[in-house]
Amino acid sequence: MLVLLPPSETKSEGGDGPPLDFGALSFPELTPVRRTLAEALRALADDVPASLGALGLSERQTEEVERNAELFTSPTAPALERYTGVLYDSLGARSFTRAQRARADKRLAVASALFGVVRAGDPIPAYRLSGGSALPGVGGLRTAWRDDLGTTLSTVDDLVVDLRSGAYAALADVPHAVTVRVVTEDEGGRRKSVSHFNKAAKGRLAAALATAPREPGTVRTIVSAAKAAGLRLEPVGKRELELVID
Repeated sequence: MLVLLPPSETKSEGGDGPPLDFGALSFPELTPVRRTLAEALRALADDVPASLGALGLSERQTEEVERNAELFTSPTAPALERYTGVLYDSLGARSFTRAQRARADKRLAVASALFGVVRAGDPIPAYRLSGGSALPGVGGLRTAWRDDLGTTLSTVDDLVVDLRSGAYAALADVPHAVTVRVVTEDEGGRRKSVSHFNKAAKGRLAAALATAPREPGTVRTIVSAAKAAGLRLEPVGKRELELVID
């Protein structure tokens, strides 16, 4: 099973790993696109105003441009520790036991505007680049990633649980993936999608799937692993699930 997480705009500082090494990342077939994007992002950082504009940042966020300027020299950290925010706080990877972390490193992957997709343990630097961005000389990221990333994700042999947000799901399709929608249910049984608690709920689900003693390999066992963690996850189609929250 591969649980495909969305990234986060926010990243942790520092790290104790060596500088970026494309050869240390999973899915090596993505290296050419990764390198092209990284070099373009690093070059863009030489022009701070242009970087702020291209990345949709304010003048108070120039430290994000500084991160991109140090893309090839700054320390790395495992992807699961690099990304921060509500989903990753809810996931709680730092509280995993050694055995649970080993399972998580095998089962979790993160969608990335810069790297396409990385596994949980892949060493990456802090950076700033969003799925909807465009880079000088490269263009929009959807065009840059569509063919290579689509091929990689479509040929993953494992069951894929796709928890990506819209901008990252748009970078490449995963035709065989199981998708999850977070919903609430009223007294009459009517359901509607939620946004406020979406990330936290997906983080809890990802933790349940990542740490389950037996790796879920079917929709049925995904639902069972969620239930064991106190989550209400229900099939609504052959490859569609709804995570019902209070």
